[in-house]
Order: sequence, then C-alpha cells, then structure tokens
Amino acid sequence: MTETNAPNGFKIGMTLKGASGYEAEWLTPSVYGATADETAERAVALIKALADRGVIDLVSHAAVKMRESHQPSASRGGSAPKTFQGGRVQSAPQAPASTGVAGDNCPHGRTHRKGTSARGEWEAMFCSAPQKPDQCKALFLQKDGSWA
Repeated sequence: MTETNAPNGFKIGMTLKGASGYEAEWLTPSVYGATADETAERAVALIKALADRGVIDLVSHAAVKMRESHQPSASRGGSAPKTFQGGRVQSAPQAPASTGVAGDNCPHGRTHRKGTSARGEWEAMFCSAPQKPDQCKALFLQKDGSWA
C-alpha cells in the first residue's frame, strides 16, 4: 500500500476503548483509502501495527499513570465521574436512591417505571447501574403490593 497525498474517497474512524466506562482510555485512529477495500486493508494493518508495536499497551499504561498521579477535586475544576450511556454523557448519581423496600440492597439506586405488556400493566424498579453485569435484579410490583 502506498500513501497518497490527495484526498481519498473512503475513511474509517475507529474508537478503541480500554474499558466500558466514559473515563477509560481511548485511541481514535483513522485510515483513508482510494477504495473501500484499500481502506479496510489499511485499517487492519493499522490495528495490527498498534498492537505489535506496543502502542495500545503504552496508551493503557500512560492512562493508569495519569489516573494515579492526577486526582481532580471540585476546587481545582474537577467534577463528579461521568459515564457514557445511550449515546449521552451521564453524570454519576450523587448517592444511591433508597427504594424503601425491605431487603433491597442495591447500591446503585433504582429507576421506577410503569408500562403495559401482553400480560397487562406492570410496575418495576430497575437498578441504575450503567450496564450488566453490575446491574442488580429488577424488582417488580406484585399483586399483594410487595416488590420481588
């Protein structure tokens, strides 16, 4: 493959994330090509080179060092941790919301929802953790008024 200086008709932009959270390290390389096949070939070559040359590991280690040495605080312009969910940045909850349900030990807080399905109306409280496997089991309103 040869490098071209002229604008190309195809581009692949990639986001390689070190973890699922918004705060995880990202690599966002792009490759260009005159054809779709050439662009795809260059994408494969770039990903292999990033891994083979240790770039991915280096970025990961640098991110760990940065987190260890830089602890932002509100007084220095830091903010509460955020997550990326559903295409949007989500602020971390300040404190877990109590459901008031005996035996509910969900540490993430709960979101109350109502709906209708083929079986009729339902009401539930879902764990507010961003994604599985961290999410706690949903609690559904039972006919006797309890949650299970």
